[in-house]
Amino acid sequence: MEAIPLTALLPEGFDPKQYKVHFAVWNQIKHPIDVLTSNEEEWKGWNSWRSVKDDFNRDFIFSIAQDKHDPTLWLFGGIWEVLERRPTQQAESYSVTLREDLMGPFIRRLWIRHHRSGRNIRRRMESVLPAMTVSSIFEEPFAGDPFPGHDRINHSLADLQAIVSQSRADWRIALESMKGVYVIHDKETGRRYVGSAYGDTGIWQRWTTCADTLHGGNVGLKALLEEKGAEYYRTNMRFALLEYWSMRTDDNHVLERESYWKDVLHARSLGHNKN
Repeated sequence: MEAIPLTALLPEGFDPKQYKVHFAVWNQIKHPIDVLTSNEEEWKGWNSWRSVKDDFNRDFIFSIAQDKHDPTLWLFGGIWEVLERRPTQQAESYSVTLREDLMGPFIRRLWIRHHRSGRNIRRRMESVLPAMTVSSIFEEPFAGDPFPGHDRINHSLADLQAIVSQSRADWRIALESMKGVYVIHDKETGRRYVGSAYGDTGIWQRWTTCADTLHGGNVGLKALLEEKGAEYYRTNMRFALLEYWSMRTDDNHVLERESYWKDVLHARSLGHNKN
């Protein structure tokens, strides 16, 4: 089936020569799609950022955020009008305002297919528009990846922070009434931390604390945070569930299984556990 060109959805009188396309990609710290779906003010900042060049030198910015799993898939993040340009480099030097009258209903619902070439993430729209097509349009605004299942969790701290900040109902409902044993894996060094959620604290509450504090109060993880810094944590620390049970499960069983996994994964001798 022939793809629908993006031009079919653009408003009447749309002039691409008035626009720059902002291909927002991972900045080594955060994925743009997480920012777009969780923090409107921060997303505005992404579209206000000036690098060395005056890239947003046209009246409007057509912003799209790259999908985390498919680099050719982009989520529409709105049309921004540039009101003012300041010369400061590496700063939010553009004053922009979201034009909800221009394709506003498509924000976070329109998925665009485009194979980006080169490294430039701010392009003249007339040069890339012919290759941009409509992938799909969601009924509801995209709010992040759905809960994958208890046995399919393999998410970074940055992912977890985005999920917690939105209080994603599918994740919260699946985890808040469950006890469990989990592992935090440092993908750069291979070192692990094994923890558990028991008593009145479900997995969701425990992981919310981790998302807020980064270390969850653990001595070993605090030391790693002091050594490596927050951005290392956000990028490299990944969460997974090892076992999970209902809240009726006896706490002693949870603690026994936590100790078992600490031994199996050498989390004390080679990891971040101190007990």
